[in-house]
Amino acid sequence: MSVVAVFNQKGGVGKTTTTLNLIAALAKRGKFPLGIDLDPQAHLTIASGVRNLASAETIYAFYSEQKPLSHLMRELPTGAHLIPAHMELFKIDSLYGRNPNITSALKNGLTQELLPDEAIPVLIDCSPMLGVLSLNAVFASQRLLIPVSADYLSLQGVNRLDAALKVLEKPLGKRIERRIIITRFDSRRRLSYEIFDRLREHYGNDLCETRISETVSLAESPVHGKDVFAFAPHGQGAKDYNALAEELIGIGFFEPPK
Repeated sequence: MSVVAVFNQKGGVGKTTTTLNLIAALAKRGKFPLGIDLDPQAHLTIASGVRNLASAETIYAFYSEQKPLSHLMRELPTGAHLIPAHMELFKIDSLYGRNPNITSALKNGLTQELLPDEAIPVLIDCSPMLGVLSLNAVFASQRLLIPVSADYLSLQGVNRLDAALKVLEKPLGKRIERRIIITRFDSRRRLSYEIFDRLREHYGNDLCETRISETVSLAESPVHGKDVFAFAPHGQGAKDYNALAEELIGIGFFEPPK
């Protein structure tokens, strides 16, 4: 089992889009991925076409009722599985934040229900809030995938991102392996190239070579509850996420740690 948290404390950078389409790309390759929506906004759930669920049918019940994760999984048309979210997740910090064991709850749940040596990629769509849910994701993960959009404000947020990662990693006492992926890249704008170069200067080999273009298909596919491969299989968005999947698979990013 490999667990990857898709994280950035800034909104609008493509966390959900990246999680949704990497899950689909891995499913196309027979990897049988599991997606976990850990954001109270439930954007991954909605974008996957899963709607109108009671909180007891979602990851919220794992925290509130200790319901097994396997009871909450839903199969998607791609063959991937999803554990959906619910807006009740907003309560997690206030209800369980003082519980000393809460930060490792998801890690323990995954370890108990999925064999650690199984080749199942787990992708977690993280909440932008630095709280119990983000700590759960980081504690459960062996790797982080960090989308950064090709705009000036995202570049300004790089230092805040580093600070946030240090806060999340401090209880672990180690640096988690990570890759940065630039999103909303516009090849017609010089600024996009400047931001890519600045990210390369700052993150070095942690920056993916693949660039995710800003396209209509990536913006519209979640509205229809579809990944980009189902919505526009021949478009640039599908090509970009195929390329990203190949790049990450090539470096063993979704393989269980040795």
